[in-house]
Amino acid sequence: MKVALVTGGATGIGAATVKALAEEKISVALQYSSSQVEAKKLSDQLNAQGFKVEIFQADLSQKGSAENLVAQVKQKLGDIDILVNNAGVMSDSSIVKMSDDLWDEAINVNLTAAFKLIRACAPSMVSKKWGRVINISSQVALTGSANHAHYATAKAGLLGLTYSAAKEYGASGVTVNAVLPGRIETKMIADRSVGRLDEWLSQTPLNRLGRADEVASMINFLASDASSYITGASINVNGGLVMG
Repeated sequence: MKVALVTGGATGIGAATVKALAEEKISVALQYSSSQVEAKKLSDQLNAQGFKVEIFQADLSQKGSAENLVAQVKQKLGDIDILVNNAGVMSDSSIVKMSDDLWDEAINVNLTAAFKLIRACAPSMVSKKWGRVINISSQVALTGSANHAHYATAKAGLLGLTYSAAKEYGASGVTVNAVLPGRIETKMIADRSVGRLDEWLSQTPLNRLGRADEVASMINFLASDASSYITGASINVNGGLVMG
């Protein structure tokens, strides 16, 4: 049975991904930072249905947490075959008013943690000649976003990390891809859509917000054998908001 680690797996896109992978008979390690109640509820539901989900608490902004997380998952479930770097944090601040702490948190959680998790998981993937890394970036990596320079920078950095890792590990049978969600029905978007929803929908050719399960379907595909000749790709799941 393959093992997947999904960071930020308690809510939103992460929770939908945990469910999608578990339903493929994959053992899933669900990492959460503060959403313990949601993580336990989801794992209990899926385990009751006969799937295998274990939860792991880790603050990925802290030094050493990524490495410790991988070690704990390996001890409990075995080597990680599929890594989904989904954990993210988004705050609001102009560049001029942004504190070092806000900048560092965004870079550490959204980008540095992904790098450290890939570094920790890659050796076993390479030794097995099979592995999947899926990095969850964002449309803002391509467009930028006022008052979110730290978030957009980290998400753009994930693309560079994706392309570089794809080149390093391709010959070993490990694929590395990025998924770029648009405006998806999550708490992060709900908090920022007040008074702007009509404007956002008018900018989206499909004229609606996306669902978390629609992003999870793409992640699930990239984690499967059906995607074996896809690596170094950045795939938009955004209703046409950003094209190309």
